[in-house]
Amino acid sequence: MAKDKPPTTIKKYANRRLYNTGTSTYVTLEDLAAMLKQDEDFVVVDAKTGEDITRSVLTQIIFEQENKGQNLLPIAFLRQLIRFYGDSIQNLIPTYLDFSIDSLVRDQDKLRKQMASAFGPNTALDAMGDQVRRNTEMFEQAMRMFLPFGVGGGPAAPRAAEDTSKAAQGDSGDIDALRRQLDEMQKRLDKLSGK
Repeated sequence: MAKDKPPTTIKKYANRRLYNTGTSTYVTLEDLAAMLKQDEDFVVVDAKTGEDITRSVLTQIIFEQENKGQNLLPIAFLRQLIRFYGDSIQNLIPTYLDFSIDSLVRDQDKLRKQMASAFGPNTALDAMGDQVRRNTEMFEQAMRMFLPFGVGGGPAAPRAAEDTSKAAQGDSGDIDALRRQLDEMQKRLDKLSGK
């Protein structure tokens, strides 16, 4: 869906207050989160310098949501994300994450229906596993395009094979953890739907 309306400008003042220029009111990080959930786009600028600080404010919103116990980001993901800072593929990560989240957003209704109609946790696990596999395949394809010798060649190949072997050994633990998380999510969905 194309957005005809330009993003609302939010000004952040030295006293850390946020001012919505669209409604001429002061807002909180929680208000900004609500705006995003309603598909209302905004940019945040420093009131004094005019610098775009949207990224840091969005990061603050995520931090606040995580502190409220609404843990969306797994610890393993956060650790890996931190490891990517300064890495040679750091520039690929934003594009990959954008593509992955867009794919998830496009498929979220289908995913919700599959999880809601699932008779057991294995069906929901299969749907989630398919999505993870697709994202992994896309990431590997992107990596093949940017690595000069491809995935299987070049000086980094022995280390890559070793990393793949280690990852395969850790997969069963990761899969068990994912199953537990999905079971817990299914219980919450059942509870919400009144089953």
